[in-house]
Amino acid sequence: MSSMTKHHKEEKRFSLKDQLFNEVKVTYLASQIESVYPSFPKELFIEETMERFPELELKQRIYHIAQMLKKSLPQDYRKAVKIILAALPPELDPTKTDNDFGDFILAPFSEFIVQNGCSKKHFKTSTEALGEITKRFSAEDAIRYFINAFSQETYEVMKQLVMSENYHQRRLASEGSRPSLPWSQKIHWSLQDIIAILDFLYTDPTRYVTRSVANNLNDISKIEADLVLKTLQRWKKSKKQSSSEMDFIIKHSLRTLLKNGNVKALAMLGYSQAKHIALKNFQCSKAVRVGEDLHFSFDLKTKEKHLGKLRLEYAIYYRKANGKNQPKVFKIKEGNFQNTSESFSKKQSFQLTSTRKLYTGKHFLTLIINGKEEIKKEFSLLPPS
Repeated sequence: MSSMTKHHKEEKRFSLKDQLFNEVKVTYLASQIESVYPSFPKELFIEETMERFPELELKQRIYHIAQMLKKSLPQDYRKAVKIILAALPPELDPTKTDNDFGDFILAPFSEFIVQNGCSKKHFKTSTEALGEITKRFSAEDAIRYFINAFSQETYEVMKQLVMSENYHQRRLASEGSRPSLPWSQKIHWSLQDIIAILDFLYTDPTRYVTRSVANNLNDISKIEADLVLKTLQRWKKSKKQSSSEMDFIIKHSLRTLLKNGNVKALAMLGYSQAKHIALKNFQCSKAVRVGEDLHFSFDLKTKEKHLGKLRLEYAIYYRKANGKNQPKVFKIKEGNFQNTSESFSKKQSFQLTSTRKLYTGKHFLTLIINGKEEIKKEFSLLPPS
């Protein structure tokens, strides 16, 4: 590869941390603060903030900006918070109902609250500030520090948030209480306490909130599956949510259990054992090289009037560093199959990615119908040519 081609590829390589946190964004943040606090040392703040960016990852940049805010704002915490709140941009569009997460550059404001105001003395000031910030950018990570430090007091705050007219605040109660929120610390609430919060939110009219509710239940399903199934059954029976949105909540909540072939979860969505299905002509490459695609095909047949309601998946049993194989499930198709037979031809990429390390050697491919592995074939992953 020529140096020019390599340089061109490096230029095009996507960097999330540089897209979300860069000099333009930092300048915007500083300008917002300066507009309400004229003595803010804008140029020095930008210079000192950007100085360390090359060595910092995404979350580290958030921490770093918060520390620079501490250095540049009044040392009196309440005065600093008052300035931050005054510097906030307008609330996110209240007419939207989904996918309105806000601007990541506002995340350091919540981090500033955590670093300097997670205390009994400042609890009310801090949680009220997070309630305002979350209307512009989700404070889901920050609120978890208060959950763990002041469990009962923060639970009372969450009970107020679920009644808010602002759906971003309602979502904070759900997203902030997820047992396994990505990039965040664990929280110490009981699952029953979390369900009690979600009981107020599953009827929400906005998809942004109901998706969060479902994500929360999906987290809980990895800990206590039956609790999730019983909760969903209770919610469905209440008929307090529209049937279409309740169907979305159920399906999205059960996605991990469905991938794991949980019989009760499959039954809730109408997937029974596919004893009437015959799997024919399963063909799979015997070997594939790193960087290429694995090709496979198969036919489904039945003597019934139609194939019926099916959830069709496949799993790749990837070889791990210890020589063992671990499955990852991929969906092919789901729903009502009206034909008596159907043919499939698929491929699976074995390109190198930053999220999965590939190990050459023995791998397996299985076909899964309604949660049950029906057939398995072995293939070898070879080094790149």
